[in-house]
Amino acid sequence: MRYRWPALVACLLALSLAAGGLHAQWDFQRIAARAEQLYGPLGAGKPRIDAWQRLLDEQRNAGEADKLKAVNRFFNLQLRFRDDQEIWGVADYWATPVEALLRGAGDCEDYAIAKYFSLRELGVPSEKLRITYVKAVRLNQAHMVLTYYPTPTSVPLVLDNLIDAIEPATERRDLVPVYAFNAEGLWVPGPAGGKQVGDSKRLSRWQDLLKKMRAEGFP
Repeated sequence: MRYRWPALVACLLALSLAAGGLHAQWDFQRIAARAEQLYGPLGAGKPRIDAWQRLLDEQRNAGEADKLKAVNRFFNLQLRFRDDQEIWGVADYWATPVEALLRGAGDCEDYAIAKYFSLRELGVPSEKLRITYVKAVRLNQAHMVLTYYPTPTSVPLVLDNLIDAIEPATERRDLVPVYAFNAEGLWVPGPAGGKQVGDSKRLSRWQDLLKKMRAEGFP
């Protein structure tokens, strides 16, 4: 079959989108409208969502190191730390980035989740990012951070709401990794990036989070 060039380009683009090589940028007008339908008037949360959109627009062509710094700084500044019981009235709740920004608050997993999806939208590959459960030794409690792997076997960098500095995991002796996940898999800690032990479909809260984001208008 012979293709005209426009048809061929359209076909290749569709295949690339389907394979995850490219994706449409988030439609924040649609997201805000859906959020208002789901959660009511956006109120003071609307400027925070607008600021999130500006951040993504400004960082879209930046290098990965700059994207990490900008996203980490943004959410550490925009969100106040509050536990789930205080915000949502339940012991454990995984908020979408929109929910967290509307409240202007979140706990550790909400920071990590918001940073993960922001960096994915900015083009950082999923295989470089893992949401990581750790034990925070000084606090003597479970904690969650986002980790970034420059290469599959390198020491990851830690994006944390407890401190603003992005440091290698080897320098965060106050954190003991337990397990990590992203859209593609579930890992346990170990040398050379750890060992993959399954996929994230086993995590019901993660699947519930994705459903909520789709309802909010995210592709």
